[in-house]
Amino acid sequence: MILLFKNARYAVNTYTKGQIIHLQNEVCSAMDIVLEGEVSVQKIDSSGNILKIIVFSNADILGANLLFSSKHVYPMTIVSECRSVILHIYKELILELCHSNDRFMSGLMTEIADKSLMLTEKIDAISMKTIRQRIVDYLGYQYYLQKSYVIRLNISKKELAERLGIQRSSLSRELQKMRLGGLLEYDAKTITVKDTGIITSRNLSAGK
Repeated sequence: MILLFKNARYAVNTYTKGQIIHLQNEVCSAMDIVLEGEVSVQKIDSSGNILKIIVFSNADILGANLLFSSKHVYPMTIVSECRSVILHIYKELILELCHSNDRFMSGLMTEIADKSLMLTEKIDAISMKTIRQRIVDYLGYQYYLQKSYVIRLNISKKELAERLGIQRSSLSRELQKMRLGGLLEYDAKTITVKDTGIITSRNLSAGK
C-alpha cells in the first residue's frame, strides 16, 4: 500500500483559519482526511446567514460519499476553523487502494454510510430544534467536556451563533431571556449554568 502513495495522486495542504477549502457547487475530486485542526460544513442563505452543519476534526473523512456519487459536487461550503492540515486522496488512488485491500474498501464503505447518516440526522435535528434547545444542547456538550457548570467559551458569540445555525441577534435575545429566567449568567468569555436542570432534564417547554 505504501508504494501506491509514491505518486502525485494525493496532496497534503495547510489551510488558515477562515480559509475556504471547498466552495458550494465545486466538483469533488478527492477524499479529504483531516490530519490536524478542524473544518466545518457551512450553508449560507440568501441573507448571508451562516449555518454550521457539523465540524470535523482529526482523522475525520470528508467527501468520500460525494466522490462516488452521480452528482459529485459539494452541496455546502467547507471552511477551515483554525490552522488545518488536510490530506486529499484522489479518486484514482482510492480505487487502487480498494482493489488491493479488501479491509480498506470495507472501511471506506462503512465510513461513507456513517457520514451520510450522521449529516442527515444533524440537519434534521437543527431544523426541528428551537433556539433554546440548541443553546442547551451546546451547553450540555461543553459541560460533558469541561466538567463544570461554568462553560468557558473558546469561540466568539458570533462564531457560536454560526455553529448553532442562528443569527447573532437571535442568540443574544435568547441568552438574555434565559438570564432573566434565572437559568444562566454570561459574559464575553463564559456562560454559567445556574439552573442545572436544563442540562440534566432538558425541560425546555418555555423555549421559543
